Amino acid sequence: MVHLQEHGYEVDARNVTNQRLIELKSEYRVSRALEGCHTATVDGYVVEGHVPADVIDRLLSERPDEVAGLAVPGMPVGSPGMEGPNPQPYSVIAFDGRGGRSVYEQR
Repeated sequence: MVHLQEHGYEVDARNVTNQRLIELKSEYRVSRALEGCHTATVDGYVVEGHVPADVIDRLLSERPDEVAGLAVPGMPVGSPGMEGPNPQPYSVIAFDGRGGRSVYEQR
C-alpha cells in the first residue's frame, strides 16, 4: 500500500474477512495459482499481490484488451513491501480471467 501511495496512487484499503477475500478473488477470476496477499482493482484491472507501481503504470499505458489483471503470486522477497536481504527473482503475470496467463515482466 505504501509503495503505491509513494508512486502517486490513491489507495482505499479495506480489511475484509478471509471468506470475503476468497469471494473477491473468485469474482475477479484470480486463480489459486496466482493468489497473493492483496487484491485490488485499478482503473478496471485486477492487481493481485505485490505488483510494482511502474508495472501497473505500464499496464495502464498499454491498456491491453486481453488482460484482466496482473499478479505476483505469493510474497517474493524483493517485491514492493517485501524488501529485505537476498531478494529473489519473480514474475509479474498477466492473466485474462479465463485461465490464460503469461509473463508480463520479469523482475
